[in-house]
This record gives sequence, structure tokens and C-alpha cells, in this order.
Amino acid sequence: MNEPASINLITGGTGFIGRRLSQHFLQNEVNSCRFLARLPQCSEYFYVADLADQPGLLRACTNIDRVFHCAGHAHAFSAMNETDAQQHWQVNFEGTRNLVEAAGQAGVQRFVFLSSVKAMAEPDEVCANEDFPGQPITAYGQSKRAAEEAVLEAGARYGMHVVNLRLVMVYGSGGRGNLERMGRLVRKGWFPPLPETGNHRSLVHVDDVVAAMRLVAEDDRASGRTYIVAGPQAPSGRELLDAMRKVLGLPPCRWTVPESALRFAGHCGDGLETILKRRMPLDSEAVDRLLGSAWYSPARIERELGWRAKVSLEEGLREMFGQ
Repeated sequence: MNEPASINLITGGTGFIGRRLSQHFLQNEVNSCRFLARLPQCSEYFYVADLADQPGLLRACTNIDRVFHCAGHAHAFSAMNETDAQQHWQVNFEGTRNLVEAAGQAGVQRFVFLSSVKAMAEPDEVCANEDFPGQPITAYGQSKRAAEEAVLEAGARYGMHVVNLRLVMVYGSGGRGNLERMGRLVRKGWFPPLPETGNHRSLVHVDDVVAAMRLVAEDDRASGRTYIVAGPQAPSGRELLDAMRKVLGLPPCRWTVPESALRFAGHCGDGLETILKRRMPLDSEAVDRLLGSAWYSPARIERELGWRAKVSLEEGLREMFGQ
């Protein structure tokens, strides 16, 4: 007789990664998922609770085997004001601390937390691993780092299998991140031809993230560990642009916008942000993301657990564009 399927609680189940994860479970293990939502949903499988609602979280975690914490305040740009920074802290740190505490009290066996490489110091041109020294500089990164520590502490205190996954840029169909926004502009012919700066931007397809989540939830060797989840390819901004144009069937760009022009446009955006007190589509931070590096190594999870990203850049872009 087959053992009954584990019951999984997924936070952020209507979001990009949580939705992909739940689709996998529901396709392979019927009635295996419960979801946490802030607002009522038309389903008996949704628990309604805010991450600040500790009694509600405890009810949601009761009779649950595994928690996959995908929810969070995911704006990774620098906070524009104190209110924005407080929201990062309240949702990403305090909310995660409340949830993992409820999970421990309810006897949840396994807890997987989706963190970010922004929980680390900025590596600049170095390919960073989990031991890269330094502290995060953004409110988002600081809240994620504090949340990671809370997860590990609760795991040790309750004897619960806990894992932190530091994700690089995640992309795929249905995503709403920077790569998808770039892709929409490329498709319309509005994205500027970037210069080749030799930078490296790590990324990973959402299906590979789901595979990593499932693996670390099951493999006892992952307990108490923190892993970077990244694909093997870390293209430059220009290489990424060229790959998108190829997948879309667009001709190669024969010219580039000079780096100095992009930097100047970014400084203009900074000035407008100071005056208008709101984020501009192009500022110095956005330009740095296009021309600078964010390069991370998945060697630890590959070495310790045997995980490998399977979706190539071309395959992932085709899926993202629906090609």
C-alpha cells in the first residue's frame, strides 16, 4: 500500500513560483496542497491569515507536513523611503519569523524558505558563493538575511528540517520580474541595444527552482543548510538581449547605445526621483543592473545534493515567450 501524500502548506501560492510549485504537487499528488492567503478565496484549501496573524498561522500549520514559504515583499530595488523599508522588514523578516515559529509549534516536519542572493553582500565582478563575506546593503536584502537566521534558529530549537534557498533572478512564463519586463520591451522593439561590458547576470528558470524546492524538502542532507540556486549560464546584458532577439526571430542588432549615454540617462532618472519622490523606469540602479554583474555559484547544492539546473537559457526564453 502506498504511503499517503504529504500535506504541503504553500504561502504565496497564487504568485509566480508558488503557483508553479502547487501545479506540480496537484498534478502528481491529488489533495496534497493547502494555501495561505491574506484575503478569502473560493476554495476550501485556502487558509486566510496575514503573516502578522500568529494564531491564524498556527491554525494554518496544524496537520501540515511541509511548509514552502514563497510569499514576501519582493521589491529588490533600494527602498525609496522609510515606509518602504519598514514593509520589507515587517513582511520578509517578521512575517517569516512568525510563520516558522507557528510551524515549529504545530509540529511541521519540514520548512523551505525562499530567500534571495540579495541577502548577501554585493559581489561586483566576483562569482560569489554562500560564504561570500559582507552584509547586504538594501532593506530588502537585510530583511531576507534576518529571516534566514530566524529560520535556522527555529529549526534548531524545534528539531525541524529547515532550508534557505537564495534565488538569483527567476524567470519563466507568467513571471513579472525584470527579465519579463525586458522581454516585453524587446518584443516591441523598444529596448536599447546594450553595449557589451563583459558583465555576468546569473538567472534560473522557475521549473529548476521548483525542482530545487522539492529536493531540499526531501533530502535529509539539506537540513539546516543555505543554498544558492542558479543556472550554469550567467550571460552579459548584451548576450541576454541577443538571445532574446534570436528566440523572437528578430534580426541581430548592428549598433549599440554607448555606456556613457546610458549612465547619463540613469543620472537624469535619479534627479527626477529626487524631485518627484517616486521610482523612474531608468535610474542609476537600473543601469547598473543592465551593465554590471550579479554572478553567483550554485556549486554547493550541486556538490552536496546533486541538483543541476536543466533548463538552458534558450529553452527558458522560449518558454517565457510562449514560443
